[in-house]
Amino acid sequence: MLSFGTMQPRQVLTQVLNFALILSTAFMLWKGLSVVADSPSPIVVVLSGSMEPAFQRGDILLLWNRGMDTKIGEVVVYNVKGKDIPIVHRVVRRFGGGDETLSLLTKGDNNLADDTELYARGQAYLDRSKDVIGSVVGYIPFVGYVTILLSEHPWLKTVMLGLMGVMVVIQRE
Repeated sequence: MLSFGTMQPRQVLTQVLNFALILSTAFMLWKGLSVVADSPSPIVVVLSGSMEPAFQRGDILLLWNRGMDTKIGEVVVYNVKGKDIPIVHRVVRRFGGGDETLSLLTKGDNNLADDTELYARGQAYLDRSKDVIGSVVGYIPFVGYVTILLSEHPWLKTVMLGLMGVMVVIQRE
């Protein structure tokens, strides 16, 4: 097995720069998608079964946030004040629009009741311009399951980072 000790300083620097290039490219792609989609999080992973059968746990959703006229039946992703994880649910009611603030009521397809219990205290509806991250325009089935596994089993993160580190060290290009 190779280590940094057997590599020339130029090779070590090349490996470090390659790794930095990969990280910066991923970051730039994410930020570019954020600008194009007008969403702070243009790609999300479905974490629960509340939207089955439309979306399964582990599906990756592609979001678009340009155009604030959200229709009934549209699937939106929203943040709740005080909670970190975005929620993916369908719009079942809308109020206002035009010159007035557009307010939305959402519900998971697999849930019996609407989302008023999930909203922040004292909030009866979502404000389209403040709470909604984006509308779902596409999805990739089950690809995001890796994210779920990494969050449910933290030791897998360490294993994956270790494997990536070993690959950087032994790669000789």
